[in-house]
Amino acid sequence: MSHVSTTSAVSRKPARDGLRALSGIALGVAAVCGLPMLAVLVAALSGGTDTISHLLGTVLPGYAGATLALVLLVGSGTFAVGVGAAWLVTMTRFPMVRLLEIALVLPLAFPAYVLAYAYTHILDHPGIVQTLLRDATGWGPRDYWFPEIRSLGGAAVMLILVLYPYVYLLARAAFLQQSGTTFLAARALGSSPLAAFFRVSLPLARPAIAGGVLLAVMETIADFGTVAYFGVQTFATGIYTSWFSLYDRAGAAQLALCLLSFALLLAMLERYQRGSAKYHDPARQSKSVMAAELRGWRAVGAFALCAIPVMLGAVLPIVVLFSMGLGSEQNLLSARYLGFIKNSATLAGVAAVVTVLAAVSVGFFRRLDGGRMARSAAYVARLGYAVPGGVIAVGLIVPFAAFDNALDAWMRETFDYSTGLLITGSIWLLVAAYMVRFLAAALGAYEGGQAMVHVNMDAAARSLGQTPIGTLRRVHLPILAPSLLTALLIVFVDVMKELPATLIMRPFNFDTLAVQAYRLASDERLEGAAVPSLVIVAMGLLPVILICRQVGRR
Repeated sequence: MSHVSTTSAVSRKPARDGLRALSGIALGVAAVCGLPMLAVLVAALSGGTDTISHLLGTVLPGYAGATLALVLLVGSGTFAVGVGAAWLVTMTRFPMVRLLEIALVLPLAFPAYVLAYAYTHILDHPGIVQTLLRDATGWGPRDYWFPEIRSLGGAAVMLILVLYPYVYLLARAAFLQQSGTTFLAARALGSSPLAAFFRVSLPLARPAIAGGVLLAVMETIADFGTVAYFGVQTFATGIYTSWFSLYDRAGAAQLALCLLSFALLLAMLERYQRGSAKYHDPARQSKSVMAAELRGWRAVGAFALCAIPVMLGAVLPIVVLFSMGLGSEQNLLSARYLGFIKNSATLAGVAAVVTVLAAVSVGFFRRLDGGRMARSAAYVARLGYAVPGGVIAVGLIVPFAAFDNALDAWMRETFDYSTGLLITGSIWLLVAAYMVRFLAAALGAYEGGQAMVHVNMDAAARSLGQTPIGTLRRVHLPILAPSLLTALLIVFVDVMKELPATLIMRPFNFDTLAVQAYRLASDERLEGAAVPSLVIVAMGLLPVILICRQVGRR
């Protein structure tokens, strides 16, 4: 008996060691994710009241007003476009509806700042549209009025065109899952299809739609490239200006704290509405909603309403960027551009691998433990999706710069040797910022695949003598390979598009495609900016194609 107990104790030791190592990694990842928020709070409070008083009297009201106006415009615009398109392709039938329900996802591959470059090229005063208008009418520059693309309204339109797929995908899934019984009951009681939509279908889909709108809004407050190029003064541009142009670190930290507070409020709202999104219909499987056949002008109208977002958000920008790229002097195969591509691919590849490994450690630790510590680690790890890249950059640079300077001072005093900046300005700190920003996306993809692994499989593996790490390696990872590949692609493309964190934190003389596109556009060299923009879009199409395949399978 004593021999059996000793053997059992020895066999449990690797399991405990494996769980302890996994918990250490998961908690370390959560600590890194929470560090930027804590550092921003400390830096903002240490800035004193003089800085915040100066901001309140000068730029803060303007930043807050512009950010709030942009949020309201983008929120209402993505709601109208996303929900309207989802309803039409789900509940009606018209020519090419199957193609459009997939194509409506394509604008998700575009960064908003890329659309800004394309539409500025054709809609600005020297652009194609206004030039043709003046040639056709003989008007001078002051003889007519034309909407200003470089404005808050223009930035809102660019963001709506690339962010409405968030709302479209979630609303479409909610409409497909609804039972036809309640909708038919409303029709039987005399409601028109439109009235039944507003009284029945829309309220039932509200939680999913609200989640999509909040995701679009959080991407809006995190945007830097579009608002900076259009000259819209938001919190995102204010942080960058305070950090680089005014060299006001305290002001940048306090602006970052304001933006962080707003972002976390939105994240709490999203989590609350998602947690309360419960609906039970015992007749759910009894009858699905029958799609109505549209004919004549109704079919034409439905086709136009669904085709316009695709044309404006994907087709037209690709055509414009391609024509701009052909007329530019940028050589994509030159050593300089190959360096940009290499830098972008290196950062995106390393960040994707690190982020997915972090997601696996956090997700698997929560599955094994399930206690308060594991749940807290997963919650903190998810907060990064609500934190703009500029805030994460400031939150990581402040503590690590202090550490580097303190270490350098100690080494100088003790050994008369300067270590310089070991962490600040390194690729690894930038990779950490990407991990914090996009870990939620990788964690969501991992947990979605993990739901297919029944807990009985874990018990069977443990009964066969597998440790937690062995269970993960031999059971979970082979089953989760498609989900992990999707997570890798999503993070890879998100890193390719990320601009504010890259601008602030990139190592010296280490530029990416996004930075090159932003630099050329800032110098009004839009034709040149089209070349790196096209490469970014081409990379972004990879995960979108995967999403389109899932949409096509209904």
